[in-house]
Amino acid sequence: MSYVPEDKDDKKNNKPTTTRIMIWVGVGAVGLYFLVSGIIGIVTGGH
Repeated sequence: MSYVPEDKDDKKNNKPTTTRIMIWVGVGAVGLYFLVSGIIGIVTGGH
């Protein structure tokens, strides 16, 4: 059996799906929250 590469003429849409974009936005928002709250905690002395 030989390997046959995919047809290059296939017009597949390589854009990420809306669900994947929303997941990345959510993960980014949580990461940004942790980053900002950590910086605020360091600046205020952790009180």
